[in-house]
Amino acid sequence: MPHFSFLTMSRIRLFLLCWLSVAFSLQAAAQSEPTTSTSTAKAAAAPVLHRQLQAVRITESIKLDGSLDEAIWQQAAIATDFIQVRPNPGVHEKQRTEVRVLYDDANLYIGAIMHDVSADSIMREMGQRDDLGNTDFFAIFLDTYHDKLNGYGFCVTPSGVQLDARYSPAGGEDWNWNAVWDSRTSIQGTDWVAEMRIPYSAIRFSKAPEQLWGLNFMRMRKRDNAQYTWNEVKPSVDGFVNQWGELHGLQNVQPPLRLSLTPYISGYVNHNPESQAGTKRTTTSFNGGADVKWGINESFTLDATLVPDFGQVQSDNQVLNLSPFEVKFNENRAFFTEGTELFNKGNLFYSRRVGATPIGFYNVSGQLRGRYQEADGQWHKGEFVVRNPGTTRLLNATKVSGRTKNGLGVGIFNALSNDVYATLQDSTTGAQRDVLTQPFSNYSIAVLDQSLKNNSYVSLINTNVTRWGSTYDANVTGGLFRFANKKNSYALDGRVVYSRRRGNVFGSEQKINDQDGYKYQLGLGKISGNWTWSLNHSIESDTYNPNDLGILFGNNNISQELQVRYNKFNPFWKVNNLSTYLGTYYGLLYSPTLYQAMNVYGGFNTTFTKNFLSTGFNFELYPVTRDYFEPRQYPLGDYFVRKPAYAVLGSYISSDYRKKLALDVNVNLVPYAQDERLPRPARLDVGLGISPRYRVNNQLNFRYSIDWSLNRNQIGYVNGGMSTSEPLDQPFLGQVVLGRRDVVTVSNVLQAAYTFTNRMSFTLRTRHYTSNVRYRDFARLSPGGDEELVDYRRNRNNTYNAFNVDAVYSWWFAPGSQVSIVWKNAGYSFLNAEQATPLYFDNLSNTINTPHNNSLSVKVLYYLDYLTLRRKRA
Repeated sequence: MPHFSFLTMSRIRLFLLCWLSVAFSLQAAAQSEPTTSTSTAKAAAAPVLHRQLQAVRITESIKLDGSLDEAIWQQAAIATDFIQVRPNPGVHEKQRTEVRVLYDDANLYIGAIMHDVSADSIMREMGQRDDLGNTDFFAIFLDTYHDKLNGYGFCVTPSGVQLDARYSPAGGEDWNWNAVWDSRTSIQGTDWVAEMRIPYSAIRFSKAPEQLWGLNFMRMRKRDNAQYTWNEVKPSVDGFVNQWGELHGLQNVQPPLRLSLTPYISGYVNHNPESQAGTKRTTTSFNGGADVKWGINESFTLDATLVPDFGQVQSDNQVLNLSPFEVKFNENRAFFTEGTELFNKGNLFYSRRVGATPIGFYNVSGQLRGRYQEADGQWHKGEFVVRNPGTTRLLNATKVSGRTKNGLGVGIFNALSNDVYATLQDSTTGAQRDVLTQPFSNYSIAVLDQSLKNNSYVSLINTNVTRWGSTYDANVTGGLFRFANKKNSYALDGRVVYSRRRGNVFGSEQKINDQDGYKYQLGLGKISGNWTWSLNHSIESDTYNPNDLGILFGNNNISQELQVRYNKFNPFWKVNNLSTYLGTYYGLLYSPTLYQAMNVYGGFNTTFTKNFLSTGFNFELYPVTRDYFEPRQYPLGDYFVRKPAYAVLGSYISSDYRKKLALDVNVNLVPYAQDERLPRPARLDVGLGISPRYRVNNQLNFRYSIDWSLNRNQIGYVNGGMSTSEPLDQPFLGQVVLGRRDVVTVSNVLQAAYTFTNRMSFTLRTRHYTSNVRYRDFARLSPGGDEELVDYRRNRNNTYNAFNVDAVYSWWFAPGSQVSIVWKNAGYSFLNAEQATPLYFDNLSNTINTPHNNSLSVKVLYYLDYLTLRRKRA
């Protein structure tokens, strides 16, 4: 068990008492402030009122021009008297908003007039699609099955920039979802007008002769940073979709045949200055394929990508990874980000596994034939790697998803990847041979998700990876639930997951050793009101492994966590709001059951009323902890790195983004207690991030960020391990060697964006990353966490540099149709021993002068909709 001193316990008690005292004082101060409505607690407990709006059926056509001049608009009921969500919840709008809804057999039409005091008060910075900058906006939200859990959002700015999103318990607010719809906006005197046409093919709904949909509207008045909704949304109430109003009057509307084809063609010119001798440095390639979308019925849609091309996605942020866990990269491929909320249930799907690095990629060097002698006595140098693809090319990917009128969500995903081979060549004869690094593989996911009353659900998820040949397959099955009470004030949630792997390690006769594993989690909490709390308990067995289609950084855990939160949503004193939290965590190793870590943590964040400056602070207090993963010795339990007591202190400020020049700053400090076991200085971690942004005008903006971190006297596994070919490593083979090191990391990112129109833009992103590791001394780690200084002489210093440029021109020349031209430049260098340098500008110069890969590509997408083509032919 961890050792606590009287002083440590006193400090923890002091923090707890201080936090509770501050929270109660703030609550008292807040209650003494005058408010425009009843207290937040009473408001949270009160039943949510649902406004109603009647839609009007039309027979004549509507010209989409941003002017509501057709007479039929004046016959529609008006949704008005919006209510503020933030910064002052419950206040009714002063600048009136008027919204009307029409419909016909094919589309839903929304006309909105946003009154203001002057044209100058309407903020209208332009941006790319789905990029919300310094601008007002208007949005409509639709819950087409009225299950109060799932919905659609369609948003437009005064400059005509479109945004759309899906809402679900699994994905929250998912801006990656894209639909094909149309809108026009205009400035008329002191007002701005939005006119939207949403085809029924963009959404899903039942065949009921009379529809009842959930409905809400939102207006952002950026000048005041004020956000309003038609049906009141209370921040103190858990959930968003469950606080919408209702749309009535939709009669005899039939879900249309949803069938579209988006073919593409693309061409690439690639230049690799470090190509092997005998291969071309400059290559060209041409690709073609298509995305297909088919509405199987009114509820379910099939999405398929045939011979996909993901070459234009943004470059990954490569980093030097000294940890025992893999780096998780963002998903930038549209097919795997759009409409995937069902597949993300339970966090069992990490889409980067599909088309990932081949499982045998890192084993190729071990299959090279070394120097050998022929029968005639002639020596040959052996083989070298000519080609070793780092990604797996997909043949196709398909997903079927939807939700029935009874609230049952069904999702099926399937993808196929082909064999991947590395090419090896004999240095003397020139003979080449192929080595399999990834067998033909099938990836699949099946999801059932039943929506229940009171913002509740039960779900079942299964993921499966099947590989052809003599290697292993993997299967993971999970069940999830969430039950909330009728008042939506308390909730119980949980999950049970079982992982199963069968077969041999790839390229080996060794059996997989983590064949069966499990995980479960149970949580209970108060979810609405000023005061909320949550209590969680979870276990991950030592053989639980979902990593073939999911991601898990470390299993073999038992954890308990308690957190209490106090939130003040209305302005008081000099701030708009206040969010505070305090919690404690206790973690054990599952097998064997041993202490790992515990902490007490807390923090707050708020925004000042006058200048909209946001700031926050967080802390974590740890006694002595044990890291069983850092030594890389399995099974876990015998070896661990002992961390002395330490504290994590962090703070940030973020200025008002409405200003032309805005600034974000964050600071982190992690001081450690002295480790008295060895004569070495105490550890210290420091981090600083600065990110200014400058808006030249409504079309051009620049953003820059620099992140610097220092890990002084960090204790960690010597990256790269010991090598049998290194003489200085020989005495330490089979031992666990830790190094005391200083790690300095600097990341610079510069972004520029110019928006020509609301459908045409150019973006430029450059990133330079450098991380330098300098070892000070070394120690031998023994079972039980004991360390002994050793005289290890090999220079293990290293420096990693990465440089990327992504330049993208994009033109949406028609709804759903796009031309994109992308230039990508990438260079990487890894310097060892004497070559490694801690000097930043030397690293920058080295990186720039290192040969870079360059790629220039052009891609054309053209959206073909069956209904549109049929109407044109008619």
